[in-house]
Amino acid sequence: MSLFNDLFQKSDASLGVDIGTTSIKMVEVKAGAKGPQVTNYGILESSGYLSRANQALQTSGLKIFEADIVVMLKALIKEMGTQTKSATASLPPFDVFMTMVDFPAMDPKEIQKALVYQAKQYVPLPLSEVALDWMKVGEYQDDQGFAHQKILLISVPQEQIKKYQHMFAAAGLTLRALEIESLSVARVFAQDPTPTAVVDIGSRSTNIIFLEKGALVWSAQNDMAAASLTQALATSLGINPIRAEELKRERGIQGTGPNYELSTIMMPFLDAIINAVKQATYMYRQQFPKAAAAERIVLAGGGANLVGIEKYFEKEFAIPVVKAAPFARFAYPDDITPFVPELNAPLTVALGLGMKEFVS
Repeated sequence: MSLFNDLFQKSDASLGVDIGTTSIKMVEVKAGAKGPQVTNYGILESSGYLSRANQALQTSGLKIFEADIVVMLKALIKEMGTQTKSATASLPPFDVFMTMVDFPAMDPKEIQKALVYQAKQYVPLPLSEVALDWMKVGEYQDDQGFAHQKILLISVPQEQIKKYQHMFAAAGLTLRALEIESLSVARVFAQDPTPTAVVDIGSRSTNIIFLEKGALVWSAQNDMAAASLTQALATSLGINPIRAEELKRERGIQGTGPNYELSTIMMPFLDAIINAVKQATYMYRQQFPKAAAAERIVLAGGGANLVGIEKYFEKEFAIPVVKAAPFARFAYPDDITPFVPELNAPLTVALGLGMKEFVS
């Protein structure tokens, strides 16, 4: 199985399956008259993690709860009544090891050979235990005028790939490809000329992705995320975490009025996410000093639906902050329209996966 390149004939329908740490999001996409069309979607969330920290579907320690995920996949398939069994799934950042490697300009076949030897220096596991892939993300000339290229080296433990294959087979699905979340997000912005930083706020981690002309250039991951805000509310107010999650979604971040107390509890944790974005931006500029500075920040993931989060981010950054709008790339039934504003950010990865069949 290739991480980037499909080893199969293109299909006229596909499932994009985003398995997060606390939820599974699935979209069904088919070829439409004017491009890809969303025909169906489903979100199934596990609330157990709110009261038990070890109840996440998967963790940064590469532990994945296969039985739970299979049950949830089967439930989603049944509820949605999917018309296809062909699926592309995402790999979260903590399942993937990525590093930037500098190479002199050379033929891709030569890069492939060289990376086999170079990878031993960077990959934390024996090469026999991982799947390797790579992509060129930049090029430049050094002070002597020699051409160089930046290569993003990616490795995934074979054990994780086998687990995904087993889970999807057990759920009655055909897993046709695996893809890192950052690439799925980038696909939503394909050909967009605006230099962009995407902040994908999940439940247990935040993925910060830098794009140029809609292409992935660099990404970073941080463990501060949406669940941190919920736990802070539960602890500070002495309430059930499930009720804390409800309050967070209802009230959001409000700088004044009756919700100000809730805001002050959550603000330090949002500040930690903002600081992670600033640190990632600094590292990005160090890695790519000639890259265009981001002209906007796009918030994605379930955490992006926190009321007031765009304005809070804009206080810290001198560029526009908006929510992701991946549905703009698709046709979809009229009965989905009222829900699109709330679905856009949480379904960004799943929709990017669903587009894989239809975007070259």
